[in-house]
Amino acid sequence: MEGARAETSMNPDENNLFEREPAPTSNQSGAVDSSPVALPAGSPLAESANVAGISGPSRYLPPAINPVPEDFRVPWGWADLAAFVVLAIAGFLLLSLLISTGLAISGVDIRRLQKSPHELILLSIVIQVLLDLGLLAYLAVQMRVRFRSPFWRTIGWRKIETGRLPRAAVYLGLILAGFFLSIIVSLGSALFPPNKDLPIEVLFQDRNTTLLFMLIAVFLAPLVEETIFRGYIYPVIGRSFGMVWAIVATGTLFGLLHAEQLWGGWGQIALLIFVGIVLTLARAFSRTVVTGFVIHTSYNSIQVIGLLIATHGLRHMSGLH
Repeated sequence: MEGARAETSMNPDENNLFEREPAPTSNQSGAVDSSPVALPAGSPLAESANVAGISGPSRYLPPAINPVPEDFRVPWGWADLAAFVVLAIAGFLLLSLLISTGLAISGVDIRRLQKSPHELILLSIVIQVLLDLGLLAYLAVQMRVRFRSPFWRTIGWRKIETGRLPRAAVYLGLILAGFFLSIIVSLGSALFPPNKDLPIEVLFQDRNTTLLFMLIAVFLAPLVEETIFRGYIYPVIGRSFGMVWAIVATGTLFGLLHAEQLWGGWGQIALLIFVGIVLTLARAFSRTVVTGFVIHTSYNSIQVIGLLIATHGLRHMSGLH
């Protein structure tokens, strides 16, 4: 056998954003050949290597040697996360200003509005929905324009690999996981009740506001939160600090995002951090955002069903207390 290296073609992997790198080859002595493999400038894999801080020959090492796990090889980094946070804050302030100005121009008395908690809550929900949709649009444009990559697959929405298990059985298991997670959180909240009314309870004093909140909790919140936390934030933390820290940190950030609504209910905040860690665990071991999304949607749906039961179909709002 000649010592010449065998040529290896690069075939796209349908379950991964990046093209597979050539497998390691061996020379006559049996040593692994880790020579650099030329990649087109500006390709997603090269961009990912730059973001990951891998330079020189090691940035082109095959997966068996590459120090960055495949699931963390995304073409964005900490600077992009910082820009995203700044954009979210600026977007919230800008939307609040624009909507307030629009209402004032329309003749709405802003001072009267500020004294009406129900109208303020409805306004805040509208702002949050617009902000969520705007952030998703920003990420989609970033993936397509800057990284020249498909949005959903790039940000982690890959097909669940079920192996020999029926796909329907896997999805049913994820739905049941959300159900049991909801039961655990409900029991934990009952064991450690807050000492005072929580800010989120103001949402549930009006039927229309409660209905809107429940619809968002089932149909929008899981999509946005899983895309941002498990799709955008998780791989960057994992690439820098490893999977364990990424799971803990992402779950903690998820719980703290809801801290304002639960301020004073420290047990409830801790339970939501626990929920965030479970959702990130599902994403980490399945290597797709889809698993966390299904569990998250199931969890929120069970919570909504509990609200409907407690209020007799939103006819008796006092049942929430």
